[in-house]
Amino acid sequence: MKQNSYLSLGPHGFHRIAYTQWGDTQNEHKLVCVHGLTRNSRDFDIFASSVADQYQVICPDVAGRGYSDWLINPHDYGFPVYVNDMAALLAKIQGEKVDWLGTSMGGLIGMMLAAQPNSPIQRLILNDVGPFISKESLGFIADYLGLNPTFDTLSDLEQHLRLVHAPFGDLTDDQWRHLAEHSAKRTADGRFNLHYDPALAVPIKETDPQDVDLWALWEMIKCPVLILRGETSELLSKKTAEEMLRRGPDAELIEIPKTGHAPALMDPEQIALVKQWLNS
Repeated sequence: MKQNSYLSLGPHGFHRIAYTQWGDTQNEHKLVCVHGLTRNSRDFDIFASSVADQYQVICPDVAGRGYSDWLINPHDYGFPVYVNDMAALLAKIQGEKVDWLGTSMGGLIGMMLAAQPNSPIQRLILNDVGPFISKESLGFIADYLGLNPTFDTLSDLEQHLRLVHAPFGDLTDDQWRHLAEHSAKRTADGRFNLHYDPALAVPIKETDPQDVDLWALWEMIKCPVLILRGETSELLSKKTAEEMLRRGPDAELIEIPKTGHAPALMDPEQIALVKQWLNS
């Protein structure tokens, strides 16, 4: 694993985007993995290490998360900046042809890029997200995003993650500890905050939740798509997932048992399903 970064330009100046790389940096087969709303690149450590023999795997921290810069103006936290940052990433890694795996928010970014004319995305994997998200699901996300807890110990932070992200599935103790270690940011007094900018909540809190309808975007995608859905997911309903098979690109749906939003892709069986599709 290597760590790198680059500068991207937003509405209020440049900001630095951090990313991790796995595998041979000369490998022309590239897989970009992008995390969910409050997560970071290190969520993909186990997955990336398992496919690094086939791919150069690139996992960015979206602006405001992990080791990427926090944005000066919180109203810049949104998809126009995220899409621009990821286009800059593709230029940085010379990604004229890439596969894309996106969890939740990372999947939406992937959809937006894949729908563009001459998109470099050759194959798209959407981890528990689709072109329709109900306002009720978004309301739940806004509730926990608005929190900015401080934890006395890393174990306390881990317990918080186990509660908030229980739908990730049956993770091992080592996997929960891995998530905790890479979700923690030390405070000046030696305690811990979550490793993202609390101001991410500002643009979400200032707008009333509305259904997200991206069906027109979905129907513009031309590349093959693998849809992963957590069996009990509320963000990607079964109805939406099945509708995705009837409209738009050539898509395959796999439901992941005993998970909600979103499968963590740390389980060997889940990883094997993705690898099988990539190799098909």
